Amino acid sequence: MQPEAQPTAPLTDSEGEPLEPLSRNVVEVRRPPPRAAVVPLLFDSPHSGTWYPEDFDHACDPALLRKAEDTHVDDLYDFAPSLGATLVCAVFPRSYIDVNRRLADIDITMIEGAWPDPVDVSPKTRSGIGLIWRLLDDRTPIYARKLTVDEVRHRIDRCYRPYWDALHRSAEHLVAQHGRLVHINCHSMPEEAGPLSWVPRGTRFADIVLGDRDGTTCTPEFTALVAEAFRKEGLSVAINDPYKGVEIVKQMGRPAEQRESMQIEINRRLYMDEATRERNANYASLKASLRRVMEQVAAYAAQAARRF
Repeated sequence: MQPEAQPTAPLTDSEGEPLEPLSRNVVEVRRPPPRAAVVPLLFDSPHSGTWYPEDFDHACDPALLRKAEDTHVDDLYDFAPSLGATLVCAVFPRSYIDVNRRLADIDITMIEGAWPDPVDVSPKTRSGIGLIWRLLDDRTPIYARKLTVDEVRHRIDRCYRPYWDALHRSAEHLVAQHGRLVHINCHSMPEEAGPLSWVPRGTRFADIVLGDRDGTTCTPEFTALVAEAFRKEGLSVAINDPYKGVEIVKQMGRPAEQRESMQIEINRRLYMDEATRERNANYASLKASLRRVMEQVAAYAAQAARRF
């Protein structure tokens, strides 16, 4: 039985005013059941949300828009609480606002009027997939108009800040209890590179890509353990090729402070039809493999906590 999702604490908006309750939570925090042996292991799925807010006002085909989702990733990892781990999931889609970006990584050409906050554009934004996406992976424009400053701030206050608040609160709680943290940033990837990719279009990806930002967000021991566990499941594994990890692992991973963070990308062809988003015949088998790998990760987190 899955534990109930826990809402985050009330927040204020950018002007310090209290936010009115939404019709639904935008973030789910799934914790271990009562009396479970808790380990300092935190999973987060920032891109699997399928609730499209009424104010999105996108101009592209909804079926195309859904291709930006890491569809089903929250379900693939739903066993996490039974391992004694915590799982944080976004309910909203990444195409609405991408929590795996810095707040300053914003395309101000999309905004009507002057953007009042700092701007520090990365290659992601220049490609059209920054904090607020401008394009889909096939270069389809998402909007037929510019967004207002208030619309963008609304997305930040209603979705971005609550997600990061839930992630940080969960992490600090585990560190306070155990003295350390192991964090898995959960994603899925297309079978092959598309038009917006920084690698040649049509490049086929491995089954699993592990990202530790070139060894800066977790220990080599941990990366090697996870890679070997996936390979024993018969899956091909690449490390930092082509996905190294973006903002979440960058902020969460500080190995010198006993905080390890890794991004895991799962090739979507292993578990779903990318055109229909439906689960394929291999879904249950892939999920079982994923659980076996994460059982080893949970054991690693528990042992590391005892060593601390």
